Amino acid sequence: MELEPQLWPATARLAADGSLQVGGCSIPDLAHNYRTPLYVLDLLTLQRTARRYRTAFAEHYPATTSIHYASKALLNTAVAQLMADAGLGLDCVSLGEVEIALRAGLDPQELHLHGNAKPAHELQQALMHGVGRIVVDSLDELRLLRELTRERATPYPIWLRLNPGIDVHTHAHIQTGQLDSKFGLPIINGMARAALDLLRNVPELKLVGIHAHLGSQITELDVLQLGVERLLAFAAQVRDDFGWTIEDLSPGGGLAVAYQAGDPTVSIEVYAQALSQAVVAQCEQVGLALPRLVIEPGRSLIARAMVAVYEVLAVKAIPGVRTYAAVDGGMGDNLRPALYDAHYTVRRASARLDQELQPATVVGRYCESGDVLVRDASLPPLVAGDLLALAQAGAYTLSMASNYNQVARPALVLVADGVSYLLQRRETVDDLVSRDRELPWKVRSQHAT
Repeated sequence: MELEPQLWPATARLAADGSLQVGGCSIPDLAHNYRTPLYVLDLLTLQRTARRYRTAFAEHYPATTSIHYASKALLNTAVAQLMADAGLGLDCVSLGEVEIALRAGLDPQELHLHGNAKPAHELQQALMHGVGRIVVDSLDELRLLRELTRERATPYPIWLRLNPGIDVHTHAHIQTGQLDSKFGLPIINGMARAALDLLRNVPELKLVGIHAHLGSQITELDVLQLGVERLLAFAAQVRDDFGWTIEDLSPGGGLAVAYQAGDPTVSIEVYAQALSQAVVAQCEQVGLALPRLVIEPGRSLIARAMVAVYEVLAVKAIPGVRTYAAVDGGMGDNLRPALYDAHYTVRRASARLDQELQPATVVGRYCESGDVLVRDASLPPLVAGDLLALAQAGAYTLSMASNYNQVARPALVLVADGVSYLLQRRETVDDLVSRDRELPWKVRSQHAT
């Protein structure tokens, strides 16, 4: 079974014995050295994808562009450093993400703080750190920022997240730009205009940008172009009614990736050309100078760069029903199949030459019937001890991982030129109980049954 190049890392190869290699490293060797489940990040694939984003928008957009990685897809210290080394800023959605980026050595000016519900202490810390932009999502947040910045000497730069009222054809859980959404200030009902009216009397805050994000796994370029048109129509209204210039325009991210062969996708280059043309055309139509264009890719930047590796612990063939292959990971490290009914591509990574393929359902170890990683996958006959590799595992896997069933979270390694580097160690039982405190003796003695 050959590797589908659009699904696997650029360095993925099959060795003569049928085993999988990534970044010049043998997956069976990595599994032996680091144990499984294991997430393997390919440096070359990540670097190439980041370069494609920067190059494509620099070529197609005639003004300034900036690429900010949507760090909710996957973030730790090393990933933040890799993105900075690639010339990218970070789109953060919590104080935790901001702090990780800062401790990784990133410039706070290259960080943007998003989020639909930011606690006061997180906003205070963001202001103290001097993050580049705070993206305001509600009137209540705007009022809170007004209080937190009262009598500030220099205005703090903010964006407004707008809700453009656009439906996209994707899973309901990853739609974010429709009117019925928890995200953003709706344009159509006047809430976005109310934010402008409020800002008129807040000299401590300066509106420098507007932002929208329609959702994830988007393949419809016309929908993205419509989003740009609505954002820039609002920017023209800001200019006409308030005399303010919108310096930054962010249509978000959301470009689709293929999880299985044949899934519809749009190339980064075509995406960059379509968005750039839409911005230029709309700015000409409404008489606006070209803003700085800020793009926020997450999944499309990192998904293909990583594979997840599992060991098969048990094979259970139920005649006339199905064959189950139970692995040592599952919904604790990859919630997407259970949450979104996401479909993945899986293959055997062990050193055995391919045999005739047959259907098998790959399930996890967690105590849920819904813990299914891949349903009815085409795989060679499996036995306990085989290794399986899951493609496109870089986005919204480890970042959504949990300790359900008190299972420790996996390790993450980087591979490049035949060498592996541990980026995140495997959790231990000590980690699981590190926040616990024993019940006070007094409580136990007084309330014993």
